[in-house]
Amino acid sequence: MTADLSTPLDAFALRRRFDAAAGLTVGVEEETMLLDPATHDLAPVAGAVLARLGGDARFKPELPASQLEIVTVPVATAAEAVDQLAAARRDLVAAADGLALPAAAGVHPTAAVEGILNCGARYELLQAQYRTIARRQLVAGLQIHVAVGGADRTLAVHDALRSHLPELAALAANAPFHAGIDTGLASIRPTISAQLPRQGVPPPLESWERFASELRWGSAAGGVPQARMWWWELRPHPAFGTLELRVPDAQTTVAEAAGVIALTQALVATLADRFDAGQPLPVAPTWRIEENRWAALRDGLDATFADLATGAPAPARERIAALIDAVAPAAARLGSAAQLEQARALLRDGGAARQRTIAHERGGIVAVPGWLAERFLA
Repeated sequence: MTADLSTPLDAFALRRRFDAAAGLTVGVEEETMLLDPATHDLAPVAGAVLARLGGDARFKPELPASQLEIVTVPVATAAEAVDQLAAARRDLVAAADGLALPAAAGVHPTAAVEGILNCGARYELLQAQYRTIARRQLVAGLQIHVAVGGADRTLAVHDALRSHLPELAALAANAPFHAGIDTGLASIRPTISAQLPRQGVPPPLESWERFASELRWGSAAGGVPQARMWWWELRPHPAFGTLELRVPDAQTTVAEAAGVIALTQALVATLADRFDAGQPLPVAPTWRIEENRWAALRDGLDATFADLATGAPAPARERIAALIDAVAPAAARLGSAAQLEQARALLRDGGAARQRTIAHERGGIVAVPGWLAERFLA
């Protein structure tokens, strides 16, 4: 799901693209770490693994030389997207045999802070712009594309979906360790990514004219030559006519990824239904969402979230459980009820807590990378 977005679009072209998108299709991009089979450290062998894959379009290079991206094609259901993801993981393990062990988490638990980057014009541009910060981006996310269907619908759903980024982040938090230490956070990934610009909770779009104006300004200023360099945790993707959710960490197992994917698609569908019914979709102030977002990255499922209207506190687990209940009818309609149940399972025992349990049971953080590789096909 890559495209050349070097030329910003005007508002008319943006509207036309998002009006043309088929509603509620879902696609996935998963950033996957490659580990040395002996040491379980990051292995900068992405080029060699890609060569073995022989041009398979499901696999793409990423900025770190120790990482590949798995790409699915758009489908109608989360179940189909998960089946594609599982098949791609299996094929990647087979292709990498003897070279690397694929593994998935938001950050490698013990690797050095900086790593080797891939070659190529795009990566050289990023390194030229961001210098040592680029070499620190050894992070891996699960990026979920959902086509809302309709430009006005997409705009309204984007601005409302921002409010739910903390719940999705807490559910998917899967990066408690960094450079061999326990960070005390559920996910260190956002704080590493935040060293780059245009990160975190996006502002409301408000109109396609405003979004087009921002794209033009970024291009004219020289710092944002491509639309895909707007790295907000939720963004419209002009090439595909989708909303791209970028807040989840990469999930260790396929089952855990399934829960996050199904919840995301069903949440978009639920918000779209409300828009179609003429119900108001509240647009919360960005800074209030950011307060809950910080709680999510710090405490994960143990966080306390403030109501975005009143400030009243509530446990994150309670808020996420209510969200799952609210979107369950949409998931059933979309044929993804079974996958949504994986979100309930993840709610009981999140990725960050499981990594800490493995470190405790197996003699330290050094044991966690190997365990991540063991669980890659689960």
